[in-house]
Amino acid sequence: MVEPQDQTCIQDFLDVLEKHRAECERLGKYEEAELAKTRLEQLRSHEDNRRREELRSLQLAERLGVEEAHMKELHEFNEIWDKKVADFESHARNLTKTLGSRHKTEHTGFLEKVQKETQPRTARWSRELLNVRKIEGTLARQKKYSEASKMKAQADVMEKKEYDDWKDKRESKIRIIEEQFLHKQNLEMGGLLKRIQSGREEQKQARKTELERLLQRYSNVKNQLEMQQTIIRQKAERFPVTSMNMSRQSMSPTPIISA
Repeated sequence: MVEPQDQTCIQDFLDVLEKHRAECERLGKYEEAELAKTRLEQLRSHEDNRRREELRSLQLAERLGVEEAHMKELHEFNEIWDKKVADFESHARNLTKTLGSRHKTEHTGFLEKVQKETQPRTARWSRELLNVRKIEGTLARQKKYSEASKMKAQADVMEKKEYDDWKDKRESKIRIIEEQFLHKQNLEMGGLLKRIQSGREEQKQARKTELERLLQRYSNVKNQLEMQQTIIRQKAERFPVTSMNMSRQSMSPTPIISA
């Protein structure tokens, strides 16, 4: 980039050369005037080309600055939201784990309580079985051991059957009560998971909305800068002599991504 003092020297030289051409024209020194004119045209063309190139470089730097600022903001945006998502998922896992542990403890305690409270807690023998046992005892006291043994075998079969029936009914009853309890726990866990998923979707939508606003701000700034640069280039093309002034304007701070 040409320093301001160098630019002043160049302009001063062009002014002196223009005065020399005019003086030669006034004095009738047309050959010298022609040489001065040609030299002026060459210098002005060269200077205009240099200024256009400088303006192009300055405007490119401005656009790159906007792009760099946008990429930085986008990177920071992703870092912030990635942390929000990670924190949310960690909290969700803790909630699920805590509820699962509570359910496990409650289930164990519930089973212990049900085992103690479910009636009948012991088998109730039928009148027929009690009568066979009574006959067995009577025969044993009468020392009729062979017949007592037969009664005992009959009573044992009856007792096993009645015990198995009692056990099956009791376990079936406990199982139904347990299934109802587990159903309530599953509903509670399902409600938690549903709330977590809802929160996850809300967070996802919030991130999408904020990203869209960020991208729209970038697009607005980029379009505004391009419009400003186009106006400056057009002015520089129409008024070559003042193109450097236009390039200085293009170097003025441009608002980058702002809310």
